[in-house]
Amino acid sequence: MEILKELLPAEKEVPAAKPRKAAQPAAASDHWSPAILLERAAYLRQMARHGDGSASEILREYPRHNAQLSVRIRSGIAELHENFADIFYVLAGRAALVTGGVISNAQHVGPGEVRGDAVEGGARQELRAGDVAHVPAGVPHQMILEGDNTVTSLVIKIEETS
Repeated sequence: MEILKELLPAEKEVPAAKPRKAAQPAAASDHWSPAILLERAAYLRQMARHGDGSASEILREYPRHNAQLSVRIRSGIAELHENFADIFYVLAGRAALVTGGVISNAQHVGPGEVRGDAVEGGARQELRAGDVAHVPAGVPHQMILEGDNTVTSLVIKIEETS
């Protein structure tokens, strides 16, 4: 303040400091604790029992991805997403993820979506609670459950552009 007084003529007032703008609040973030997800999964497990052995719900849609909760009580069909990658975070249970190879009896079921009976000739990776798996767009994949195993996963589906 003293330096400003010396630089400015005596007849002029020292300009008041401009108040700083308040920091803009950070964009709202989404947070799902494992306890909340597993509680919600209990409901999805009931739905899976009355359906085809799987149930999922989209937790949140974003411009180029979504977050969903998935429960499987039986093996899934083979699938391939031409424009989306899947990232699986296993919350509970265990399953084998088969990736690569080819899909037997493949059928286009919608834009960029292929389904079939099984992935043949793919690589098999065992998944357990805490594991993370990334399946790039265009890669056949299938979740295989053995015995009475079930698997609950947080799935992030991400649009891949070329």
